[in-house]
Amino acid sequence: MYARLIGEDIAYRAEGPLLFLKRRLDVGLNEAVEVEGEDGSVRLGRIAALDEESVTVEMLDETAGLALSGTRVRFFGEPLRFHVGPGLLGRVFNGIGKPLDGGPPLAAARAFRVDGLPIKPSAREAPNEYLETGFTAIDLMNSLVRGQKLPLFSGGGLPHDRIAVDIARNARLPEEDGEGRDFAIVFGGIGIPHASAEFFREEMERSGALARTVLFLNLASDSSAQRLLTPRFALTAAEYLAFTEGKHVLVILTDLTNYCEALREVSASRGEMPSRKGYPGYMYSDLATLYERAGRIRGRPGSITQIPILTMPNDDISHPIPDLTGYITEGQIVLDRDLHRRDLYPPIRLLPSLSRLMKDGTGKGRTHADHPALAAQLYASYSQARQTRVLASVVGEDGLSDKDRRLLSFGDDFERLVVNQGDEARTLEESLEVGWSVLRAIPSGELHRLDDRQIHEHLR
Repeated sequence: MYARLIGEDIAYRAEGPLLFLKRRLDVGLNEAVEVEGEDGSVRLGRIAALDEESVTVEMLDETAGLALSGTRVRFFGEPLRFHVGPGLLGRVFNGIGKPLDGGPPLAAARAFRVDGLPIKPSAREAPNEYLETGFTAIDLMNSLVRGQKLPLFSGGGLPHDRIAVDIARNARLPEEDGEGRDFAIVFGGIGIPHASAEFFREEMERSGALARTVLFLNLASDSSAQRLLTPRFALTAAEYLAFTEGKHVLVILTDLTNYCEALREVSASRGEMPSRKGYPGYMYSDLATLYERAGRIRGRPGSITQIPILTMPNDDISHPIPDLTGYITEGQIVLDRDLHRRDLYPPIRLLPSLSRLMKDGTGKGRTHADHPALAAQLYASYSQARQTRVLASVVGEDGLSDKDRRLLSFGDDFERLVVNQGDEARTLEESLEVGWSVLRAIPSGELHRLDDRQIHEHLR
């Protein structure tokens, strides 16, 4: 990296996280910039827009106290890079890769561009291996596959922070694939309150999961431009761990809604034309640059799996953020406010939840052979139970047939025993067993998704 120094007094306006400069050199988009104030303080930024006369710099540090007169700017001639090395696991960084844990600077072996490098479609390997999270509603019903991007749709006040920590604490490779040294977690908190950041850090330290985890914590008080880079620094660390060290990496990003709000704020500061609900028209492609960094590369042992978490404004699943996310990713896990009010944890609403790659990572010798059939039968029976609840709310339970009453009882047992598991983490074997146990209440003649062998082997 080289630096080109431009003289003083080229900054003519500061607006929020943006600094506007007079253009004196040929520079490029996303080029790294250092801004030195008159008091000697140095702030990091990157070029967000430019024309023939001016350059717009996104400041990654606060612009408060930065005087326009006497400002000196250095352009580095290349995009921002994150310096990574073998000591990455167990460290805690802020949103732009600066240590927060009091430890020494990372002994860097490589410097990777934070915006990532595109993967050729022909070099991608289709995800087909299972990854365990410890939650039955995911492992049994919406299985996560290594290399997949499976978002979690939440809402204000729902326990997505707790779910994120539990997944980070309990996620593992199947026993036949080994554990420990080949598995890692990258956890990115985007625009989170200070209390949430401390909760994430303390829980990871207390459980011992921090030893296999890299934390990136961007606070709500940090610059909105810094918020746009936090997931990119986190994914750069994941790419190093996966494709250089050969690990299977699970990336948990929360909250992508804060990221999109920062994108809207910065876009408005630039004077760009807004689209739906004020978000920029390029939000779809911007989110794709994050989500598409998940996957596997043919010939390399590692993988990157993503669980991005977002809160739906007003619980509206048609809002632009979950709507666009659903187009890019391979399914979704949806949280339910009614289950949460009934103190069921995790409050996952199964009927709108979906993992499009589940069929590629389960059964056929990869996990238990009867897993897909069991999940399909549970989905079918639970769907009937939900329809029966609607009927019962109209005619009353006294007007139901014996079959309908059994379905109502099954629906209650399914939510109480399968979906709800409290603080208990379950292995896939335990999840399968609890799934078979609730089906025993349904007559075998009504189990249309199971064959005779499966019924005889598991339900008699």
